[in-house]
Amino acid sequence: MKFEPKENLLQILYEDNHLIIVNKPAGMLVQEDDTGDISLVELVKEYLRTKYQKPGEAFCGVVHRIDRPVSGLVIFAKTSKGLERMHALFRERKITKTYWAAVRMKPPHDSGTLFHWLLKDRNTNTVKAFNKPVRNGVEAELRYRIIARAGNYFLLEVNPITGRPHQIRAQLAKIGCPIQGDVKYGFSQPNRDEHSICLHSRQVSFIHPVQKVPLVVSARLPQTSDWQRFNDLNL
Repeated sequence: MKFEPKENLLQILYEDNHLIIVNKPAGMLVQEDDTGDISLVELVKEYLRTKYQKPGEAFCGVVHRIDRPVSGLVIFAKTSKGLERMHALFRERKITKTYWAAVRMKPPHDSGTLFHWLLKDRNTNTVKAFNKPVRNGVEAELRYRIIARAGNYFLLEVNPITGRPHQIRAQLAKIGCPIQGDVKYGFSQPNRDEHSICLHSRQVSFIHPVQKVPLVVSARLPQTSDWQRFNDLNL
């Protein structure tokens, strides 16, 4: 199903002279691709161009990405200095990223660390997790803990240590806990909207690269029927 953006889609959670952090809706691209669908970076550029009355295109550096069906926090840089320094923080793993994931199967432990080797299948645009090293595989590590239960579903808090594409989706699927709605990684059925999965970029925390002060930004869960069971818990 093609994602159709709505008015007032840009939710800005934090902005200063160097950074802007927004809450991406599930189904939207972070950056444009060959589909021609509207992307988050396009919306941010237009917002900056209009707000600051720039005659040309506004600078908007992509600091990191999250998958199209994933919702939540995405960081952009408004200056080249901000972009360079944020990239350095990511390389040095000085940013704490927290995701929330809804799964139907309970993990084997209430909390733990997952370590796998990931191998990308370019034909299907998926990655497969292995318990042992594989040729051309890359190491992937994350920590998780169960933070809530609603009926037969569990809400996991996930902190990826490495930043691999599809890492959380593949690693949780590997332990028998595919994310709700993620049919690409083994969940039984898609979400009702057919363009989202129940994985949410919940929080980022880091030392601001220019101001040198601690910064913590959080995004609430999407107000959709697929997340309703956990929204009702007022987490």
